[in-house]
Amino acid sequence: MSNKQECVLKGRWKATLLDEKFEIKRVIEGNNVICTNGKEFLASFLKSANAAASTFTMGYIGIGSDATPEAAGNTALGTELSRTTGTVSYVSGAIYQITATFAAGSGTGAIAEYGLFSSSVNGTMLSRDTEAVINKGASDTLQVTCQITLS
Repeated sequence: MSNKQECVLKGRWKATLLDEKFEIKRVIEGNNVICTNGKEFLASFLKSANAAASTFTMGYIGIGSDATPEAAGNTALGTELSRTTGTVSYVSGAIYQITATFAAGSGTGAIAEYGLFSSSVNGTMLSRDTEAVINKGASDTLQVTCQITLS
C-alpha cells in the first residue's frame, strides 16, 4: 500500500431557503459528484491555459537527489539538480501531462525526486515524487513525464 496521498477534486453545495422577510427557513448542504465530462474539461483547460499564459503556467519539471519521502507540505525539491520546460498535453481520461527532457550534461547525478512547478526558478510546486535512484551520467539523457489525473 502506498503512503502517497491522492488529490481528489470534490465539491460542496449549500442551498438556503429564505422567506419574504429574508429569514432562513431551511438550509440543505451536501457533497456532490464531479462529473466525468467536467474532469475531462478541466484537464483540457489546464493544457490550453498553460499554452496561452504568461503567468500561472504549470509546465516545468525539476529533478533532484533528495530521497526524503514526499509530503503534502513540500514547497520545493530537497536537492534540486536541474529544471526544464516541459511539453504540456491533454490526455483523455482527465489527465494533464507534462513531458520534459534533461539532455546530456543537465541534471547529472543520482536522481531520486521529481517536481512539477509553475516557473523555471522557484515558483509553486504542484506535485513531488520520490522513487528509486536513477544514476544519470554526464552523457545520458533523461525523459520525465508527469501526469496529473483529475479523479
